[in-house]
Amino acid sequence: MRIAIVFLWVLHLAALIGIAIGYEDFFLPKSPFTIMYLLFFLIFFFKIDSRNKLLLFIAFMSVGIGVEWIGVHTGSLFGDYYYGKNFGPKLDGIPLLIGVNWALLTFTTHVIAKSLFKSPVAIIATGAALMVGFDYFLEQICDFAGFWHFEGGAGWFNYLCWFLIAAALHAVSFQFKLRGNKLISYHLYGVQLFFAISLWIIITI
Repeated sequence: MRIAIVFLWVLHLAALIGIAIGYEDFFLPKSPFTIMYLLFFLIFFFKIDSRNKLLLFIAFMSVGIGVEWIGVHTGSLFGDYYYGKNFGPKLDGIPLLIGVNWALLTFTTHVIAKSLFKSPVAIIATGAALMVGFDYFLEQICDFAGFWHFEGGAGWFNYLCWFLIAAALHAVSFQFKLRGNKLISYHLYGVQLFFAISLWIIITI
């Protein structure tokens, strides 16, 4: 597991260094492979080791793809936006890996929130806030990274919808008593947050 954690960080650090010295056209299109490694990491070390966890993950993936479809095709949830070329294969304009991202974030932030609080309300609110916090920093790099593009930028309504949907997913997670590896959850969330913040700094200096 230690080797996998080290590789997780090295993978993101290498991409940041490569982008900083001008090789973004090489590294950014490889983002789908990074997401697949995050999924592998979650399955084997966070441990999706039961039927309930697997069904929950698939359900959250489906919800993620569904709300993104509504968002892209109607503009009624997150604003007017569309996906770029660096988030992997799409179905009707929606990258399939965005569902993985929703499910992975929910799983890891739920375990982090449960490690900090006991109250159901605090767990649900903290988990949702962690997801929205990550989304805020991701929004700062999404254009540059070729992930998605907002017409006029992501507004407050985007974050409100993110919070409400994330809170619903965390409420379901709490109801199903979702558990996982706490250390892995911190690393999975932390490395993505670190990458987003660091890339934002790189592209603004």
